[in-house]
Amino acid sequence: MVWTPLHAKIHRTIRSRHLFERNQRLLIAVSGGQDSLCLIKLLLDLQSKWGWYLGIAHCDHRWRSDSEANANHVENLAKTWGISFYLETANKPINSEAAARDWRYQALSAIAQTNNYQYIVTGHTKSDRAETLLYNLIRGTGADGLQALTWQRPLTTDIMLVRPLLEITRTQTEQFCQEFKLPIWEDSTNQDLQYARNRIRQEVIPYLRDNFNLQVESALAQTAELLQAEVEYLEKAAQELRDKALGIGDEENSLTLVPLRLNRRVLQKAPLALQRRVMRQVLQQILTDAPSFEHIEKLTALIIAPNRSQTDPFPGGAIAQVEGDWICLK
Repeated sequence: MVWTPLHAKIHRTIRSRHLFERNQRLLIAVSGGQDSLCLIKLLLDLQSKWGWYLGIAHCDHRWRSDSEANANHVENLAKTWGISFYLETANKPINSEAAARDWRYQALSAIAQTNNYQYIVTGHTKSDRAETLLYNLIRGTGADGLQALTWQRPLTTDIMLVRPLLEITRTQTEQFCQEFKLPIWEDSTNQDLQYARNRIRQEVIPYLRDNFNLQVESALAQTAELLQAEVEYLEKAAQELRDKALGIGDEENSLTLVPLRLNRRVLQKAPLALQRRVMRQVLQQILTDAPSFEHIEKLTALIIAPNRSQTDPFPGGAIAQVEGDWICLK
């Protein structure tokens, strides 16, 4: 086996960030593109050092006329490498990026649960991280959206999603595939500019690189890395403040019960950033969809509002009202 600087880097990253333990079962999401082929080759080469059991999963969205041939190509690679292969095909073509992503993670989680894999591993790179930050910034988001591509996050109570290539650029994965003559399946939809992410990749990032910063991908990815640690800290601090305001530990007032009562005196002493996070966490429990900025601001305003103030109904019909020192959601 040829041991390249990329092998050494990924080996160090996995160890220093505690991404995987030894002798674990890893399900690798492989599209057939350069990033996922680079990922599976690296993990195959590191397998002997870590004792992993590897499997390959491929999700066919049925977007393209060649999607079945693409799936067969990945299955043949799995056979060549002697790895278990799992295929999930959409019942009907999925036409939006967000719907495709949701379906993909559901499919991967189902395969992992059925076949006892502890980790799902994807080939997201530093380039993806930079593009995601820009994409979410343009759509309008807080720090949470800007750091959305994290090294790992739980998908279910017993399955962790891991992204080991977040310090590797797409240029590096391409060079690695060329060096090892890995048979990349070119996805024609990656060139389709009707998709916002492709426009960011093909037009916005090159423009920023040429006109503002040659290392723009690294700069944006570094920002996401810094924000990740800050978001983790703020979320933990907000949870502690929320529990204090709710009097959690008191059986009569927990996040699983409506009406909820939040102590305004507790919240009034906190910085605005934590107040907003507390309100978002509360709304996440009672709304079916993610709370909007307007929802959060509406509820946060009640912390200092006059007695008997109330909101108009949130989606689903819940109303928040000030009752003395309390904000009551009912």
